[in-house]
Amino acid sequence: QVTVVESGGGLVQSGGSLKLSCVVSGFTISSYPMNWYRRAPGKACELVAQITKSGGNTKYIDSVKGRFAISRDNSKNTVWLQMNDLEPEDSADYYCAADDGITAAQAICSYSAAQGQGTQVTVSS
Repeated sequence: QVTVVESGGGLVQSGGSLKLSCVVSGFTISSYPMNWYRRAPGKACELVAQITKSGGNTKYIDSVKGRFAISRDNSKNTVWLQMNDLEPEDSADYYCAADDGITAAQAICSYSAAQGQGTQVTVSS
């Protein structure tokens, strides 16, 4: 049985930092690139950050470049998202998932939310 547990979210002031964790069981994350997504109320799901299987390469959406950092430890089956200099626009539910190269972001967010997964980030101005 696959379980994905995201944690580390919370309420923070603008300019603050949070570190999100994603602990996976039921499959070995070393077989997959891993992604962090987010969905704000009334907005579409966004693929925020990606990391390759080895962790050697990362990608980010423009709005978080220079502020967010994705990392992974395959031995712990865990992925992190360090978020610095947070802005109110970063407020959203955050989800992590393996990248199978097929499933669209919106489907990932919807499925994860339906499973009760995710961690909420609220940034106050």
